[in-house]
Order: sequence, then C-alpha cells, then structure tokens
Amino acid sequence: MLRVGLTGGIAAGKSLAAGRLRAMGAVVIDADALAREVVEPGTEGLAEVLAAFGGHLATADGSLDRRALGDIIFGDPRARERLNGILHPRIRALAEARTAEAPADAVVVEDLPLLVETGQVARFHLVVVIDAPEDQRIDRMVRLRGMTPEAALSRLRAQLGPDERNAAADVVIDNAGSEADTLAHLEALWHSRILPFNANLLAGVPAVRDPLDPVGSDPTWPAQAARLSARLRRVDPRVLDVEHIGPAAVPGLRAPDVLEFRLMVATPADAAALQPLLTTAGFPPALGQPGAEPAAGHGRLGFHSSADPGRAAEVHLELAGAGVPAGTHDPR
Repeated sequence: MLRVGLTGGIAAGKSLAAGRLRAMGAVVIDADALAREVVEPGTEGLAEVLAAFGGHLATADGSLDRRALGDIIFGDPRARERLNGILHPRIRALAEARTAEAPADAVVVEDLPLLVETGQVARFHLVVVIDAPEDQRIDRMVRLRGMTPEAALSRLRAQLGPDERNAAADVVIDNAGSEADTLAHLEALWHSRILPFNANLLAGVPAVRDPLDPVGSDPTWPAQAARLSARLRRVDPRVLDVEHIGPAAVPGLRAPDVLEFRLMVATPADAAALQPLLTTAGFPPALGQPGAEPAAGHGRLGFHSSADPGRAAEVHLELAGAGVPAGTHDPR
C-alpha cells in the first residue's frame, strides 16, 4: 500500500486534485470530512469542544455550530491550538482506521490541509502539494465562496506560507494555469510515479534505474535528504540514527543524483529485523538487483534502495560506532 499525503493552502485546488486522484483509482481519505465526523452529536470530541469553548456552540439539534466556533478560533492562536489538540489526535486515529480498511494493494491518499503544520510529512511515502499564486487564490475565494477580498487575504495570511509548505513536498503541482493543465500534471504523476511506486512496494523491489552520471550540485538535495531521513527514522525505534552521506551530501560537488544514507543499528539482529519494515517504508533490499551495489565498505549489514522511481536513494545499514569506511564521502 502506497500512502500519499495531499495538501495545499486554501483555494489552491486541493479538492480538484483529490477528486481526480479518486477518479483514477485512489482511496481518498478527506481530513475535513473526518473533522466533522469526530464532532458529530454524541461523540466525545463534541463534548470536549463544548467543554473547552462553551455549550452555546451546540445548535438546537445538538450539532456543533462550526461557523461560531470558527469565529472564536480565527485570529486567536491559543484557541486554535487548543482546538487542534482536541481534534487532531481523533482525526489521525480515524484516518489510520480508514487506511487499515483499504485494500492492501491500494494507493491511499490523505487529503490533509494541515499536513505540514501538524508535522505529518514523514508518515507518507510521498507528499504532494497543490500550489497557486496568492492573487488567484483570493479571486477564487471571492468568486466561489462569497468572501470579501479582505477576509480572503486574512485567511491566507493565517496559514502557513507557500515557501514553507512547498519545501516539505516531494512533488509540487502548480495550479496557476487551466484546470486541464493541472489535471494533466496529476495524471502524469499518477502513471509515471505513483502507480510504479506502489507496484514496487507490493513486489518488494527497488525502482529500476539506469546508471546515473554526475550532475551539478542541486541546492534542493539537503531538503530532500532531510525528508527521507525523517521517514527512515520513524520506521522503528531500533533505528538509532540516520546520516546523509555520499557525494550528493558534499555541498557544491558534482555527483550522481542519488541520495545515500547510513542507517545505524545496535546489533546485526536489529538490522535483520528492520529489513521488512524498511521495505514497507519504501526502501526494499537492493543486493542482487541489477546495477545495485553498495560503495566499498558500505552496506555491511544490509543495502536497501528506494522503490520510488522519482527519487533515487540508497540506505546502508551499519553498526553504530563502527566508524566511517575508508574512501567514502562524509559531510562531517
């Protein structure tokens, strides 16, 4: 099962993307729908919200007056943080339950507006951000939601900025053009990356890649490496540390576009136990695969490679404290 996180700022076009991904076969879990579900009449979530913000927020039929609650939390960071503390754990638990109900071979897309803000990037194999220029988003809110330009701008400014959100993405889809262009980009992503990624996960094999020639140093490599490192660290507590190593870890150095990592474990038994967990996380064993050989001295306890056809990455399992193998690049 491939897990994709889909996010974007207000009026960027996230719902358009979610609808198209659903039409192409993804199981889409809508966090906004879950947020309504966890505060339905009779739920513990609703009871806790009313206790925190006042019983007057209950309507005549016992449901939550969401507009009145929005008026309370908008512009009040403390109130918003308190509400998030009530809702987000329940939403996340419900999303996990819905994911568990999906077919084992599914592509599961979580449509999650606050994916980056709530620190959930590492939960997903792939994070897709839908982006659009501020003026277009304001225009959409005015035309489609009946908001004033001032109110629309206030809503935009209350959210995470696009630069920070986009920096957390594996893929950014620009929705500045026509709807047809955006959908075409999504379809290309689905067929060229998402479906092959899922197929590799299900088969337990890395993505097949031709040998890569050195290229100019990419300024986005450190951010990409940080995302993959976070995913590797959350695989299991037996992962003691993850280091970005190899030529691409050296600033300014021409290198093949491959991100390499040293994953530290305490014992060989821990390395063996991690192998299936790394496969589930998107890094199947690579030894024996065509063209997949670790650098000299690396991969002494295991050598894994990314199943993502859009991001070449290699993981070398080694004992903590064993030192840096001779002849390798180390960013320290």
